[in-house]
Amino acid sequence: MPGHSVAESGSTSLSPREREVLAHIGAGFTHHQIARRLGISVHTVGTYTRRIRAKHTAPTLADLVRLSLTQDGC
Repeated sequence: MPGHSVAESGSTSLSPREREVLAHIGAGFTHHQIARRLGISVHTVGTYTRRIRAKHTAPTLADLVRLSLTQDGC
């Protein structure tokens, strides 16, 4: 339905890797730093970030940080 986000439709659970990337974003790491820490490419970090944004309304970095602070094992 137009105007409804995926989060509103109930598909909001993040995968363990998405939660891990989100936690690193919330801790203030850049995509390059996250990639090095997790042993993945920067492109893959971007993919996880896009997936997180698709599941939750988080258009800005500040929104992602706020989301990381409110996530407890979703």
